[in-house]
Amino acid sequence: MVPTVITNLKEITWGAWALIALYISLLSGVIVGLQYDYQTPYYSATSIDILVPFGKFFRSLHFYSSQLFLFFSCFHLLAVYDKTDKYTGSDWARLAATLPVILFLLFTGYILRGDSTGSSAGLIAESIMYTIPLIGPTLDNLLFSLTDGGLRKVYLHHVITLDIVLLILLWRHLQLYRIRIRNYIPLTGMILIFSMVVAAPLEPEQLGVTYISGPWFFLGLQEILRYMHPFIAGIVVPSLFLIAFFGVYPQHKRAHLFIWFLWGWLLIYAFFSTIAWLR
Repeated sequence: MVPTVITNLKEITWGAWALIALYISLLSGVIVGLQYDYQTPYYSATSIDILVPFGKFFRSLHFYSSQLFLFFSCFHLLAVYDKTDKYTGSDWARLAATLPVILFLLFTGYILRGDSTGSSAGLIAESIMYTIPLIGPTLDNLLFSLTDGGLRKVYLHHVITLDIVLLILLWRHLQLYRIRIRNYIPLTGMILIFSMVVAAPLEPEQLGVTYISGPWFFLGLQEILRYMHPFIAGIVVPSLFLIAFFGVYPQHKRAHLFIWFLWGWLLIYAFFSTIAWLR
């Protein structure tokens, strides 16, 4: 039964699904971005929902299609991993580098909401940057600079820098895929309908609340920060995952060891994420 399910999952065109989600995310992001003002983030986000025609729909569409792009991309990797044996180290490195870029895109999107979750996530990220010896302040000035510049740099990275970097990393891979949206009308329709029915989250500041959950992919790190130094929890732990992820390409002689490490890391991270979610 289990092998049959795995086989059926592998037959799904996850790569095409990921591209559909990416296209929808980019198009809806343009519409939302034209209405967004990074100088008044929370007011701007709520204004989009209330004042802009179909604003809540497009904001939800951008949010959920971006999340689906990450999910579908991960499933695509799992489904075609055994077919990547011809990839060189540089080919794999380019594709592996897309994961942190996608996560950073999602993370900056959370920050730009300007609500309780976004504001807290941004402050935590900035404080983690400052724990990096020697280059911490420089990295923060490059990536966030929330204290001095507000959300200006985060906004620019979200709408320009990270999108360009992602497309550059994926360009050779995207040339392998030619899709027509009309062949994926059911998937496109489900994304559109779901975004109409379920609004993207937007959480106002709540007086008296002492614990705020961050983005879903940030929950494990947020919990680990309770037990470890910020540099260990926020820099070393994620870096170990990324180093192992870069080492799992099939031609690597120790790829199987990296794979076991990744599964172990994910199980532990899921455990801490569950604890954070239950708080």
